Amino acid sequence: MPVLRTRRLVLRGFIEADLDDFAAMQADPEFMRHLGVGESAGKPRTRSETWTSMATQLGQWALRGRGFWALEHEGRFIGRAGILHPEGWPMPELAYGIAPAEWGRGLAFEAASAVLGWAQANLSEPVVSFVHPGNLRSQRLAQRLGAEQDGMIGLMGVQAQLWRYPASRE
Repeated sequence: MPVLRTRRLVLRGFIEADLDDFAAMQADPEFMRHLGVGESAGKPRTRSETWTSMATQLGQWALRGRGFWALEHEGRFIGRAGILHPEGWPMPELAYGIAPAEWGRGLAFEAASAVLGWAQANLSEPVVSFVHPGNLRSQRLAQRLGAEQDGMIGLMGVQAQLWRYPASRE
């Protein structure tokens, strides 16, 4: 997987040392409120579930040539961002999650911009985001990145807004 760098972030592969911080994030109800589908939608995750999530995210790179990057800011793990496209998912999704302590600093936009630029340069398929209707921050971020809302979509029992990104930056 490539390493991406922005002004403040390093987007890199997950390492075992990320587990403690990632598990703390995924155990936080505020962080998980708008995330997940199916039975896990909106629910905090255990350390074991977080470990499985890390392994799955690394595996997507091996199987599909895309996946999530770990986000590093000032030498510490603060979240993840990338292209989610597991088996059964309708299309590649630009997705991200930043530790709540880092919200409001523009780091999600910075990470998502880097991921979108990579996707537009490297993927032949269009990229979308599936956003929970109550997640106003993610709706605004999608708009800032140039996405347009295109109705609703059902994902494993959860309704989400479908946001479509342009095929290239203008």
